[in-house]
Amino acid sequence: MAGERPGGVTLVAVLAWISGALQVISGFFQILPGGGNFGAGVWAIILGIVTVIVSLGLFRGSSAARIIVTIIFVINIATAIWLMTLGAFWSGLFSALFPLIGLILLWSKRANAFFS
Repeated sequence: MAGERPGGVTLVAVLAWISGALQVISGFFQILPGGGNFGAGVWAIILGIVTVIVSLGLFRGSSAARIIVTIIFVINIATAIWLMTLGAFWSGLFSALFPLIGLILLWSKRANAFFS
């Protein structure tokens, strides 16, 4: 870890935490009776929990946390695109927003210097 944590990394950690929490909540509603797809709900809960836990590593400057959050954000974006193809365009677009912003900030020049 080199130097002081950039504000963008702090923002990404917060966005990752929020994204994970929202995934857990949406997954919970999906597994309720009449909620939709049980398997997708379980998947959302698992990804959400991992995202919340790993986002805490971003605050400490963990390179492993950066890679894991990047992978999860890419999966989140792919899932959002899949939702858009199923006819839930606005829901999918909104779902992709946090992870897309997170990826941009996580791989900025200042963030690269912090994690190197």
